[in-house]
Amino acid sequence: RAPPFKQPFSGCCRRGLRYVHAPLSGCQRSGNVIRPIGQSTPMTSKLEQLKQYTTVVADTGDLDAISRLKPVDATTNPSLILKAVQQPQYAPLLHEVVQRFADAPLDDLMDRLLVRFGCEILAVVPGRVSTEVDARLSFDTNATVTRAQRLIELYQGAGVPIDRVLIKIAATWEGIEAARLLEQQGIHTNLTLLFSKVQAIACAQAKVQLISPFVGRIYDWFKKQAGSQWDEAAMAGANDPGVRSVREIFEYYKRFGITTEVMGASFRNVGQIVALAGCDLLTIAPELLAQLEASTAPVLPALDAQAARQLDIAPVHYDEASFRFALNEDAMATEKLAEGIRAFAVDTRKLEDLLRQAGAGA
Repeated sequence: RAPPFKQPFSGCCRRGLRYVHAPLSGCQRSGNVIRPIGQSTPMTSKLEQLKQYTTVVADTGDLDAISRLKPVDATTNPSLILKAVQQPQYAPLLHEVVQRFADAPLDDLMDRLLVRFGCEILAVVPGRVSTEVDARLSFDTNATVTRAQRLIELYQGAGVPIDRVLIKIAATWEGIEAARLLEQQGIHTNLTLLFSKVQAIACAQAKVQLISPFVGRIYDWFKKQAGSQWDEAAMAGANDPGVRSVREIFEYYKRFGITTEVMGASFRNVGQIVALAGCDLLTIAPELLAQLEASTAPVLPALDAQAARQLDIAPVHYDEASFRFALNEDAMATEKLAEGIRAFAVDTRKLEDLLRQAGAGA
């Protein structure tokens, strides 16, 4: 079934859609003033400086933090929603869903909970929210498509325009194929748990809207592998393996005019974030957003789309067999993808347990 999700609904979200674009080549915007790149406003926070080069996204289900830090977009996942519903101020959202849809199957309740949080987030951010499909469907293309369609139907039923929602899907071959089919229907996707250029190229071939390469988890893997030989200072900033991975993907995309957005994710420290200033988007946890807000140290663009267009890079194409082999050759990406799916599945089951408990007590 391929519903014709063409015309967005207008409705319940209280603020309009706003996207951030670079004002002029070689310039940056601060408020209503356009300045040459490199001339930061005196005493401007790192966060405000970063916003001159990159769309800042909040990686959280914490509505209070989103309201305070004023990102353009927000991303969620099962782990973040699980964390949020265990806080007193957000627990009523879970109970509200259970009470309103007491007879619904558990998977339907789960989707309604995710959409309920998404609608609350969209009342705060001017842009988009990313809502994740059940990670246990990561190797089932058809089931992923069906679940994504249902999420969009729920959002549209709440009056949310389709262009304000990104459906998050794990970047397995089956997930990327699901995203290709969804994009053809006008449902935009965010391919997550992305750890390699192999996955990024396959996503570009599928014409997905956005990818989320995981900087911090790549860093974690290489640091663990190095053990006592790890040199934190030498591997910081532009030398960080997670930063290098995102830069390589960004440069490949810009070199070949690929329109899929690159959104760095899963940061461990502010240095990783600053080293990717100029990336299309960066999704950042509230703790790191607060650190960026508290500092006025200068931030300069680190990624340059115009320069990337001049790079000598060979194009690559993957079919299913070559994708699977290339991913298998990358031990880090293979291990972190599997680990990420398992972790999200665990937290999804924990969320389901909370929904069952709330239903039993209703």
